[in-house]
Amino acid sequence: MKLLLKGGHVVSSEGTVAADVLIEEERIVEVGPDLSCDGAEIMEVGGKLLFPGFIDAHTHFDLHVAGTVTADDFYTGTKAAVRGGTTTIVDFGTQYPGETLEEGLKNWHDKADNKCSCDYGFHMSITEWNPAISKEIDRMVEEGVTSFKLYMTYDTQVDDRTIFEIVKRLKDVKGIAGVHCENSGVIAALQEETVNAGKMGVSSHPATRPAAAEAEAIARLLRIAQMAEAPIIVVHLTCEEGLKEIERARERGQEVYVETCPQYLLMNDSLYQLPGFEGAKYVIAPPLRKEADENALWDGLKNGEIQTVSTDHCSFTTVQKTLGEGDFRKIPGGMPGVETRGILMYSEGVRSGRITQEEMCRLLSENPAKLYGMYPRKGVIAAGSDADIVILDPAAEDVITAADQLQNVDYAPFEGRRVHGRIETVFLRGQKVVEHHQVMKELAGQYVARKPYMDL
Repeated sequence: MKLLLKGGHVVSSEGTVAADVLIEEERIVEVGPDLSCDGAEIMEVGGKLLFPGFIDAHTHFDLHVAGTVTADDFYTGTKAAVRGGTTTIVDFGTQYPGETLEEGLKNWHDKADNKCSCDYGFHMSITEWNPAISKEIDRMVEEGVTSFKLYMTYDTQVDDRTIFEIVKRLKDVKGIAGVHCENSGVIAALQEETVNAGKMGVSSHPATRPAAAEAEAIARLLRIAQMAEAPIIVVHLTCEEGLKEIERARERGQEVYVETCPQYLLMNDSLYQLPGFEGAKYVIAPPLRKEADENALWDGLKNGEIQTVSTDHCSFTTVQKTLGEGDFRKIPGGMPGVETRGILMYSEGVRSGRITQEEMCRLLSENPAKLYGMYPRKGVIAAGSDADIVILDPAAEDVITAADQLQNVDYAPFEGRRVHGRIETVFLRGQKVVEHHQVMKELAGQYVARKPYMDL
């Protein structure tokens, strides 16, 4: 089957051009002006923007955490993702205590295989480290897992020595680690002080996880990576203080990549002051910061200091959030976001003049494809690439509501926000999976075995 998209504007990191796109089966065959092809189905897309399928490299589906399980599994999560223009997710497989990496990877395949409506891959979260686990790294790379997750806090955290040994080992296979940076000891001490003072409400969450605790952990991580002579990724960056530590490391000549998320760009810690338990909806880690931090992150996107925007989608219902009612430490940390990332970045980024549509393409498609070993199969509309295409109508308007979403939660963090633009149609490997902003084909996703990262 051949399909010809006629009259649209194709967006890449290098520019936006009026061009037609010819698709045959799962791949893009040709991109150029005034294309024709005998026997091809014609789809008119005049006035529309054609982006490469978005890649969300930070999701948590079907994750057992905080005494519960995330509200979105791979079925509901990927269905919501593809409606929002995300054609590939990279979720965090986890090696639980006592498990090998191979066992952890198998568990995540069991959760995801045959249940996804977009393509998918896995990072592996390493929580235990020994010579046997080190040997498994080669096997992980053979199975298409080339990126790994490390935590500097939670019960999954690894210590400084282990971080050093892991990132040095990953360098042998051109693997790379993304790290959750917060100072665990300081957080524990602040939480103890706060609890002893009887301050158990939602507002104590950000107070006990300050920006300085994130910046300190970032600085320490970067020095460890420097000594290991290894590249590193700082995930879900929230604050200006942390960004300054990254700038210093780059001035030293280090290879550092950075991710942030829409919630840190568009929300601030005033939400933790909402009456009652309402602020629990916004409890995430690291927490939301100040408006000045939002502005610093937007500047970081504009000047290229931040390379990707993912979601850290980790959804819980309002009932699940009440597990922490009366004790802020027990509120399951996380928010939904996989469905709204694309349109928020277009409306609040491109239309508001904070970034260009070319920069949006780089942040949501091209850079994550390169950083996570999928380029040029993914991340670009070009001959030979997968026909993952997002058709966005820049003239449309919508309002974000929980009633309209596919994310399996009973609230929308951006409830009532008017957005400019609409993701009308989505192709996944040449299959039309979204039409008129509604999912029309489910379970078309395939596992993506990834290659080593590319320098950005």
